[in-house]
Amino acid sequence: MTSTPPPEYPQREIGPAFQERFFLEGPQKRRLELRMLMRIVYEFFTGFRKLHFIGPCVTVFGSARFEESHPVYALGREVGAALSHLGFTVLTGGGPGVMEAANRGAHEAGGRSIGCSILLPHEEQPNPFVDRMVKFRYFFVRKVMLVKYSYAFIVLPGGFGTMDELFEALTLIQTSKIKEFPVVLMGTDYWKPMLEFLEKMIQAGTISPSDRDLLLVTDTIEDAMAHIQVHGIQRFGLSRRQVPKQSSLLGERAWDDQN
Repeated sequence: MTSTPPPEYPQREIGPAFQERFFLEGPQKRRLELRMLMRIVYEFFTGFRKLHFIGPCVTVFGSARFEESHPVYALGREVGAALSHLGFTVLTGGGPGVMEAANRGAHEAGGRSIGCSILLPHEEQPNPFVDRMVKFRYFFVRKVMLVKYSYAFIVLPGGFGTMDELFEALTLIQTSKIKEFPVVLMGTDYWKPMLEFLEKMIQAGTISPSDRDLLLVTDTIEDAMAHIQVHGIQRFGLSRRQVPKQSSLLGERAWDDQN
């Protein structure tokens, strides 16, 4: 079987989302792949520079589709405020729905609120409650940033993207690629079918019973924060002041000097 190579689309004629799709369609001309590689490396570099001094974070995942009037939005807002009171920077995907709610809660509580947004063909406007917004072309770069700076993950109801983020975090913990940071699911009714499927996976031998224990499922802010207090703050000795030193040689500035 032979395949016809895809046409070489001029980069000026295609947007970021299509460039990524084009790149993932198989081998391309070497200069196009080199150009894409350079963009990816630059995007990692930019993310590291902008997020290096934000302090210990908790990432909040959840659907972008919940309106302000929805109970899940209200829950996300409470989560953001509670995390700020614990001294964490709240990190989200920077969009609407649960992301906006968590950023809003942190902002209103006087905490640090960060968004890592993604450029899409039908781009959502970044929510107005972030102190700093970092934009990414590539989902995989963005997901690295949402994990790299976080010492816990709180997951509210969501769709495919939320599931992707949740199971990536669990896989990284399960395979010891990251430490055993707390993972909290908020909303027992919503997550019940998934938990039942996890039990089926245990019975089939595709995951271990101990993997189920990587999750705390709760409906209350108090339980979530207590879990993070013990398994995040105390376990890893975290502090709001736990921020790397700046290098004047590299032109680095502390958070307070950047805002």
